Amino acid sequence: MSFNNLDTLYRQVIMDHYKNPRNRGSVEGDHLTVDMNNPTCGDRIELQLQVNDGVVEDAKFDGEGCSISMSSASMMTQAIQGKSVDEVLKMSRIFSNMMLGNEVEDDTLDLGDIESLQGVSKFPARIKCATLAWKAMEKGVDEEEA
Repeated sequence: MSFNNLDTLYRQVIMDHYKNPRNRGSVEGDHLTVDMNNPTCGDRIELQLQVNDGVVEDAKFDGEGCSISMSSASMMTQAIQGKSVDEVLKMSRIFSNMMLGNEVEDDTLDLGDIESLQGVSKFPARIKCATLAWKAMEKGVDEEEA
């Protein structure tokens, strides 16, 4: 597949998550809530996590922002459900490295649709948009473990 076709496919995946977000809403039962925003561009997210026995059992979000921030939140909440806290933190480190333009060398975790955000690393102003939900998740997991 040529670069242009791959770029088009990635854009389609991002727009699909933006227009049809997965896990938008509220978590039922006991959960923790993390509110974060990116004042530079106005992105805002409320992330709700239900973590039991070191496993993220449910993750939902609400908020507003650009297609990058909202699609990243959709992809992340989809990817972390059912994973251990250690796994989601490892995914977050891999994602952060990907946003810095570093090669993703760890193939033990399937990033799925998240890989479509790789191109964001070429636009430094958009990296904060892509990482907002991930930073909220890290903060929530840290609070849960404290």
